[in-house]
Amino acid sequence: MSIDDDLLARAVELATANVAAGGGPFGAVVRMADGRTVEGTNQVTTTIDPTAHAEVVAIRAACRELGAVELRGAVLYASCEPCPMCLAATLWARLDRVVFAADRADAERAGFDDAAFHAYFERPGHHARLPTEQVRHAEAIAPFEAWLAHEGRTHY
Repeated sequence: MSIDDDLLARAVELATANVAAGGGPFGAVVRMADGRTVEGTNQVTTTIDPTAHAEVVAIRAACRELGAVELRGAVLYASCEPCPMCLAATLWARLDRVVFAADRADAERAGFDDAAFHAYFERPGHHARLPTEQVRHAEAIAPFEAWLAHEGRTHY
């Protein structure tokens, strides 16, 4: 077996065990550039946090372990195809690659349908699901100006 197979199997094992622990059927493993691994499971219902997807939990743990907000050279192994939020977290964390086992159709059959969220980002323009609009405030860019002027800022 390859390292991809082993870590993907671990993500699936975590997801299956998490169901018995009261969590959702999702697991993830981040393999960092130095070979260390960090695990995460879906904690949405156990922590009452809609952002506590397995992938996000694993990314947060990996960043804490490294003391950094970037995970360049890392790979995310997920038991299921990541949703748009998890993909965005992966992009922000600068991971190199994502490997997943089940796909979104498999998740949908189990009652986890994120097709509307994928579609939301695939269609440009106005969205009925979550309308967004910019209302330009006079001080809209003040936080960015403060950021640029702050010599002690941490770039990310």
